[in-house]
Amino acid sequence: MKYIAKFYLWLTGWKVISGVAPVQKCIILGVPHTSQWDFVVSWMFYKSVGGNSNILVNKKFFFWPAKYVLNYMGAVPVDTSKGASLVKQIITEFKNREVLHLAIAIEGTRKPTTKWKGGFHTIAKAANVPVYFGLFDWGHKEVGVSDEIKLSDDLNADLLRIKQWYKARGVAGKHPEKFILGDGLD
Repeated sequence: MKYIAKFYLWLTGWKVISGVAPVQKCIILGVPHTSQWDFVVSWMFYKSVGGNSNILVNKKFFFWPAKYVLNYMGAVPVDTSKGASLVKQIITEFKNREVLHLAIAIEGTRKPTTKWKGGFHTIAKAANVPVYFGLFDWGHKEVGVSDEIKLSDDLNADLLRIKQWYKARGVAGKHPEKFILGDGLD
């Protein structure tokens, strides 16, 4: 699969800017998330560099034969029913696995939004795992994992720093009109 993924990225004009995250367990922010194609590009990237990334998928989709495909693609089944604590489930996954490179789209939607989700922050702190900038920049056709984000105890300050990092880099989504950084946290 590694060579197929490399060929796909080359064929579609993507430049890989890094390898896998340098630790066994981490959260990788998937930004900007404006299209379903973001998953395809990021999954192909991680396969092309020899990694296995993980994403969260509702457990209701883990039925035969879909569960075999989802498992192969690194999906982590989660219970999203009323009353289920998603954050607790993810922390448990981090504790129970030797390797977990969890990709999270902190925008929480592919629709335009300036209000980003902070669950990654809570998870990273509780599971004691680092967080890395991940990007699939459709403007520059670059995909990869970049710097570690040193989290503070202030979620809002950290979200602002994260937004500023993406803004300074000039990252663009597949649908640029859907990627709104804003100047604040709204």
